[in-house]
Parts: sequence; structure tokens; C-alpha cells
Amino acid sequence: MSGNLTLDEVAVPLRALRLLSVDFGRLPAPDVHVSTTYPERLELAFHDDLPGFERWREALGIVPDAVTYREQSDGRTRVLRASVDHAGATVLLIAYADVVAPALVGGAA
Repeated sequence: MSGNLTLDEVAVPLRALRLLSVDFGRLPAPDVHVSTTYPERLELAFHDDLPGFERWREALGIVPDAVTYREQSDGRTRVLRASVDHAGATVLLIAYADVVAPALVGGAA
């Protein structure tokens, strides 16, 4: 889309955010992003808060098998993604967390 949209033209994800804040106001607060590039999308991002991501996933009824996993930053950051349609918007959940290095066996360094 275009960066020249009006606020009315991104009303769908804003409306979804309003409803989510009423219905799930006790859940952890995510970073919220609405973009003119994807005017029907509401992005909820969690940084180093996998439990917060999981609570939102469950509240929105997203099954665990619908979550995708990948790594970025040369394998140092894990990224979980899932989406659901809610109140006419695509709600995209994203979680970022450090990849924990496996412990060395036998004390090798």
C-alpha cells in the first residue's frame, strides 16, 4: 500500500486493537504496530517474553501447530510467528528471544 493513507484507512487494525484491549486487558502488553504498508494488519510483538506470546496465542485461539519458528541473526535470535483474523484485521503475533546455547557436556570448553 501507500504511506499516503488516512487514519480512517487503517481503522480496521485500530478497531481490533481497541477490542483486544477491552477483551484481554489483563494480558501482557506487547509492542503494537500498525502500518500503512499493510493497512489490514495489527502486529503484536513480544521481545524476550515467550510466556507473554503464549498467553496471547491461547487467548486468541491459535493452535500451537499454527506457530512458525525460525532463527535470525546467525542463529542467535529465535522468532515465533502466528496470525489470526480478529474483528476484520489480521492479528500477527511475533516473539523474539535469544537462542540459548546448549550446555557443554563433560566440562569441555
